[in-house]
Amino acid sequence: MGMNETFKAISDPVRRDILQMLKSGRKSAGEIAEQFKLTGATVSYHLSKLKSADLIAEQKCKNFIYYELNTSVFEDVLSWIYKLGGNKQ
Repeated sequence: MGMNETFKAISDPVRRDILQMLKSGRKSAGEIAEQFKLTGATVSYHLSKLKSADLIAEQKCKNFIYYELNTSVFEDVLSWIYKLGGNKQ
């Protein structure tokens, strides 16, 4: 995915909250949904947007789907931002 999709995905406050939750480790879709006053479909939509931007990865285990951060995308974004500063000496 490109940088545009990444920035678009993190532009939403609910998606940023989900990312913040996942910092502490993987969580099931149900555990994530419990933290919001949103329908399950709405939470699923946000998870789908984060997944399509490669910000999170999903793992299916029996009847549950677990989500976790994909830190390599964050490293790419930070590297890009760092390069914007150039070589100031």
